[in-house]
Amino acid sequence: MIEVRGLTKRYGDVLAVDDLSFDVQPGKVTGFLGPNGAGKSTTMRMVLGLDRPTAGSSLVNGRPFVSLAEPLREVGALLEPGSVHAGRTGRAHLCVAARTNGIPRRRVDEVIDQVGLGRAARRRIKGYSLGMRQRLGIAAALLADPRVLLFDEPVNGLDLDGVRWIRGLLRRLADEGRTVLVSSHLLSEMHQTADRLVVIGRGRLIADATTADILRGLGGGRVRVRSAQSEELLTGLRERGLSATRTDSDELEVEDGTASAVGEVANALRIPLHHVTEVAQSLEDAYLALTGSSVQFAGSEPVARSTEAAR
Repeated sequence: MIEVRGLTKRYGDVLAVDDLSFDVQPGKVTGFLGPNGAGKSTTMRMVLGLDRPTAGSSLVNGRPFVSLAEPLREVGALLEPGSVHAGRTGRAHLCVAARTNGIPRRRVDEVIDQVGLGRAARRRIKGYSLGMRQRLGIAAALLADPRVLLFDEPVNGLDLDGVRWIRGLLRRLADEGRTVLVSSHLLSEMHQTADRLVVIGRGRLIADATTADILRGLGGGRVRVRSAQSEELLTGLRERGLSATRTDSDELEVEDGTASAVGEVANALRIPLHHVTEVAQSLEDAYLALTGSSVQFAGSEPVARSTEAAR
């Protein structure tokens, strides 16, 4: 288990992490989300004792990371896959880590097979693609078979097969009762993989709940309904306080509504419906709703210029 309490990190005038508190429980995949510059990587580095917090604390299995006698056996992490000796082979890199931590050599071959490096493990790391470096970093994190795992953007550089593989790996690790914290910008992957989401912005906690609760709690449910009497239905829905708009000559969209509520209005007005469907909010929609005010680096829309001005 990972416990973060009042964690704060200041770099001069920049407040990177601001009084952050949350738990990462075993047996679940916890997604760690936030815009660029939100403080995700800094938080992970403080949990791993790589950065000293300005205030607050973090515990791994009830103890600070720096106090762990055999940290690699308790915590595995992927933070910067490029931080390796490029002249070594992938296998040599893992062998060095195994030898310095008293891990049997056979474990090296096991994790090489587990992450799918195969014969590439005997090649020098300087010739690796980003995806291969990611797999090597994951192998290193798994080397001592730890019960706590932190992955910072593990999907970067992976192809479609690799993305599906990491999704299955995270799920299996959590199902084995391990504590898994993973940050990612691929919200579709988090939607399919994460049991719980911790969302931060500008270093502060925005949300900490199950993925389902975040989607439900933000509302955002929409109903699409078709009827030959769409104008009468539109008026009736608005009179009852439902936000409805026209999307087609016979189709309406109702925000923050349910199919049953729309059906009850239509029944009361004796309006026949040809089709009713609830459109679930995506995690991307929920994420943008949560973090919209916390984005630090946002581009502006291009300004349209007239043909005359363009000349």
